[in-house]
Amino acid sequence: MASSAALQCLVLVLPAVVIVLYVLTAFPHTPESLVLHPSLSSLPHDCRSWQIYPDDFFDGGAYASFPLGRVRYWLLGPQDGSRVVLIHGLSVPSIIWQDVAPQLALKGFRVLTSTDGGYSDAPQTTYDVSLYVTQLALLLQYIGWEKANLAGISMGGAVAAAFAVQFPHLVTGSIALMATTGIVDPGDLSRTSRFLSSPLMQIITSSSPFRLYLKHLANNETSIDDPFSELIRIQSAHLPGYNPAIASSIRDGPIRNLAPVFAQLGRQTRKSGGSALIIWGTDDGVVPYRYAKRVQTLIPEAQLVTLQGAKHDLTVTHPEDVVNHLSAFFKEVG
Repeated sequence: MASSAALQCLVLVLPAVVIVLYVLTAFPHTPESLVLHPSLSSLPHDCRSWQIYPDDFFDGGAYASFPLGRVRYWLLGPQDGSRVVLIHGLSVPSIIWQDVAPQLALKGFRVLTSTDGGYSDAPQTTYDVSLYVTQLALLLQYIGWEKANLAGISMGGAVAAAFAVQFPHLVTGSIALMATTGIVDPGDLSRTSRFLSSPLMQIITSSSPFRLYLKHLANNETSIDDPFSELIRIQSAHLPGYNPAIASSIRDGPIRNLAPVFAQLGRQTRKSGGSALIIWGTDDGVVPYRYAKRVQTLIPEAQLVTLQGAKHDLTVTHPEDVVNHLSAFFKEVG
C-alpha cells in the first residue's frame, strides 16, 4: 500500500515539476534594456542652456555613438599638431576649457575635448572609474588616435591618471593633472555633496514633485550672473539622468581611493621615462592645495606648478597661466 501511495504521489507531482523546469529553462528572463537619459540637446532652444553652452561652443563638434549612448566631442587645431586630450571635471562639462582649448589650438596643438554629461547621453549605470576610462578609450579609437597627451582638471585628472595606467599604449607618456581628485579624504567632501549623493536623497530628488520644484526654480531665474552655476541648475532640473550621474560619481567614481593608481602611474612614469605635470591653486577650496604634495609624493617624477591665489576653477580664472604651462610642458616632452 505504501508503495502504491508513493507512486500516486509521484504521478501527481512529476508533471508539475516537469512544467516548472520547462518554464525556467525555456523562458529565461529578458535582459534589462539600458536606460539612456537625454542630454542638453533635448531641451528647447529657448532654454538658457543654449545661450550659456550651445552645442557648437567649440568648432569641430560631432557626435559618436557608443554602447552607452551618444558622446559629444570637439576637435580643434591643426590636424598635424601634437595631440592633447582635455578631460573636464565632475559637474561642469567642457565649458571649463572655454579659454584653454582654443588657445592651445592656436599654439599648434590638435586638441580633443568631450563631454560626459552636457551634450552626451547619461546612461543609467554606475559611474565608476571603469566607465570613464572606457568611454575615453572608445572615443580615441573612434577618431583614430593611436596616442595622445592627457590633461585633466579635478575629477578629470583622476580619470587621466587611471586611463594612463589602464591604457598606457594609448598615452604618449605625458600627463598633466590640475587640482586633481582621486585621493580626497571623505572629510574634505562637503556635507552637502555627501548628503545629496546618498541613496535616500537620490530617491527624493528623482521624485516628480521634487523635479517640478527644481524646474520651477530654474525657469524663474531671470539672470545669468554665474554661467557655471546656472548650467548646473538647468541640468539638475531638466535632465533626469544628471543628478544620479553626479551622485554615483561622488559615491563610486574617481574621487577617492585612487592612491594605488597614482602610485602605479609614478612607477610607470619612472620606468618609461615619461613626464607628469601637476598644477594647483593655493586657494583651492574644493581640493585643498595640500593634496598637491600628496600627489607629487605618489608621482615623484612630476613637476609641481603652484598658482598663487588660484581657486579650483583655475582654467577659468588663470587660463593664460594654464595654457603657457601646458604648452611648454607638452612641447618639452615632444
